[in-house]
This record gives sequence, structure tokens and C-alpha cells, in this order.
Amino acid sequence: MHVLLIHGLARTPLSLLGLAGDLRRAGHRTESVGYLGALESWQRIVARVRGRLGVAACAGAPYAIVAHSLGGLIARAALGEWPAGRPLPGRLVLLGTPNRVPRLARRFHRWWPYRLLNGECGQLLAEAAFFAALPRPPVPTVVIAGTKSWPRALGLFGDAANDGIVALDEARLDGAAEFIELPVSHTFMMNDRRVRATVRDLLAQAGGTSEAGDP
Repeated sequence: MHVLLIHGLARTPLSLLGLAGDLRRAGHRTESVGYLGALESWQRIVARVRGRLGVAACAGAPYAIVAHSLGGLIARAALGEWPAGRPLPGRLVLLGTPNRVPRLARRFHRWWPYRLLNGECGQLLAEAAFFAALPRPPVPTVVIAGTKSWPRALGLFGDAANDGIVALDEARLDGAAEFIELPVSHTFMMNDRRVRATVRDLLAQAGGTSEAGDP
């Protein structure tokens, strides 16, 4: 299967290099889609990803998306208004993606270091209207969320289980095929053997592509 990998905000494709190697050893072909969240507009990033997905769809082979954090929101936006009849990905796997406004974005989006590092994308994460406008994924979608926080993060999340960046309740996505909790932290969850094994299993189950309008 052709697997498109989309990294998170303030990261690069290098962050998914280990996962890509793991998937290739399992027999998949991987493709990384990069972007610069600090410098590029949200619309430009989404357009690039939509274009890469279109190329994959037209190749005629089964394909899927594995996306970390903001990458999952980019994938959701890129799959919106999908052309009728064009094959959709067989599966969308979200790793630690916030599907509701994250507490940390609400708290820090006005701080200049946050604005400098995260650009327009970081500001959008603090807006409820942005999340409300995101389309529901038109393909079988699985969310993998972490529960391994770091001690100082507890004061930011109260009693809510979290991965140090995203709380479980923020990762939940209405209509998702499955919600999987693993004891991993947000930033490096893609390197955890349990996450990688779960991703491999999910891709093996996907098997092929779906038709547009038939998730």
C-alpha cells in the first residue's frame, strides 16, 4: 500500500522517518508530505497536500494516510470537497491529532514565541470556528491518542488524561471508526513500538481504497 505521511506543527518529515522505515519493512511504499507551519498559510499547505493525495488516487493503487497532530487536521481539510468518483484513501490514521480546540492553543496563542513558531496554523488551533468548519473524514478513520503526560503538564490539563500536548477529550472525533488509547507521549508517539504495530495492523486491515461518498 502507498502510505502518505504528514507530520505535525513545528516538525519536519524527519520526525516520521523511523515510522516510514518501519512501514517500508512491512511492505508499504511511503511518501512524506512536508510543510512549514511557521511560514506558510493554512490554505497553501492544504492545497499542496490535496494535490499529493490526488496524484496518489490517480495512480490506481490502494493508498492510506498516517498523520501526526496538525497533520491530521490538514488531511481532513484536504479530503474535503473530494471529486466524485476519485478513489479515496483506504484509511486515515490520526496520531495525537486535536479534533477540538486544544487547551494549550487557547492558553498560549497570543504569546509571541508561540506565534513565531506556529504561524497562522497555530492561531487557527485556538479558534472553535476553525474546528467546526473542518469536514468529517469521508474515509474510515482511526484515532490513536496518548495518555503519557509529563509532570508539569498536569496543571495545564487538570484531571484530564493527556499526552503532554493534547488531552484525550480533545483528540476524540465524532464518527471515527475507532479510538485507541496508548501510554505514549505526544511528541514522539510515532517512534513507540506499540504505536507502530497498531499502525501496521490498521493498514493491513484497510486492504484497498473506498469510493467517494462511501466511507
